[in-house]
Amino acid sequence: MSTLVVINTAFPFPAPDVEALIQGRTIAVMPKIFINPGRQFALYPCETSINALPTEQYYRSNFLPTAQSTLAELDSETVLIKAWARCEFCQVLDEAQYLDVLSQLTVWTKEALRQTLSQRGHIFLTYLRVYRLPQPFELPVQFNSRFITLPEPLTVTDTTPVFGNLFFAQRCREMQDLQSSPYPELEELQSEIAPLSDRNLAAKEIDREIANFLGGVTPHPVTRLDSDLIWIDKIAEASNTSKGNEFALLVQKSLLKLGFTNAKSLTPEATGDTEGMEVYFEHPYRAIAKCQAANSEIIRSQTVEQFIELAKNSLKQNYNRCIKLIVAAGEVTTDALLRARKNHMSVIRPETLQSLVELQAYYKGSIDLMKLKNCLAHAYGWADDSVERYLDEVRQTIELRSRLVQLVKNYLHNAGLKDAATDALHHVYLASEPPQLLTLDAMHDILIELSSPLTGYLGRIKGKDLRSDRFYFLRDLPFLN
Repeated sequence: MSTLVVINTAFPFPAPDVEALIQGRTIAVMPKIFINPGRQFALYPCETSINALPTEQYYRSNFLPTAQSTLAELDSETVLIKAWARCEFCQVLDEAQYLDVLSQLTVWTKEALRQTLSQRGHIFLTYLRVYRLPQPFELPVQFNSRFITLPEPLTVTDTTPVFGNLFFAQRCREMQDLQSSPYPELEELQSEIAPLSDRNLAAKEIDREIANFLGGVTPHPVTRLDSDLIWIDKIAEASNTSKGNEFALLVQKSLLKLGFTNAKSLTPEATGDTEGMEVYFEHPYRAIAKCQAANSEIIRSQTVEQFIELAKNSLKQNYNRCIKLIVAAGEVTTDALLRARKNHMSVIRPETLQSLVELQAYYKGSIDLMKLKNCLAHAYGWADDSVERYLDEVRQTIELRSRLVQLVKNYLHNAGLKDAATDALHHVYLASEPPQLLTLDAMHDILIELSSPLTGYLGRIKGKDLRSDRFYFLRDLPFLN
């Protein structure tokens, strides 16, 4: 069961330290004062003047890119509060002999620890149990304050810990006993990869997976990054430049990415700079698409008429059963839209197409082309709103499944269990203030889906009936809104 907690204050820590806590890279901070165990407060990220050395020397190389990007995001007027914490233990260190191991267990360099110890005479090593807020909030920037009084009390729950009970206890033991890291080679590899992660998707994925393994937690669940995201991110941008041919090729690649096959260009000689480009697909159903960049001429009724004529000549008797799509970046006249509606044509913006393909890239197979067909078949003329409603449905479906995977993971961690029965998970779900209510049968169906060998987010131990089926956590299902 969740516990309600009322937070009245915030405690300022250097922004990189706060981010390290939220990411699960550490459980410790070094405040200038002793914090009593049991005290609860919001985590207030601030600048790093409190630190004993410049950022480049203060944070370890495998965390330095994150520290720098976190500091770059600080605002001069407001602070974004993302988490709250409870002090579990405050340890006083006054001997330099432990600093090497302590550096391995945290994000600070050995020299940063040595300088801090030299300046203060001791280190208050404070262990924090951190909980992410479901909805971050902003506060005005405040200076020179140890504790900051919140404008109004914040009521939160303890249902979103960065670490489960068992793993947090393990990390506390490692810190208190100052046990060296069991994976020094992985940490060295991460140090080498981290500087590349901002410009290389493969490096970014490896960096996050190593961090997840070393931390034993996925605070922001990791998804495999599809390399196609590099060109997917350029769809809308290319549509508003003079590179009409690039845009036409991106539209064709986008439709192939969504699952259309057997593509055939109906205007192979076109460059995309003037007349646009038409492409035909045979599977999973017949579809013909035309694209027009913003710098091409305005789409007028004559342009639509030419598209109709081309489609009829190409598809013959299949014309009426074919999905007809126009991806238009520029202006579409009223007459052209009227002509498109009368001929059962759907018109969407490049941004809408990009949203479809992005979701497909993050969640392979999430776009059901048969449902998309039904969506377009009921939205002739401008179809963006209809497609966005479909995208919202897909996102809600993914979010619900992501929530259930995290619920299983957190419940097992906090309860110290290896697996749990359906009815127990259902009770936990109903108590977690869910976005939608689920019957036991409906939840069981989704858990079965998530434990399929084709998905592999959960494991299943088959029981005598659905109530006694037991499930265990295998891997995260991230939800990227």
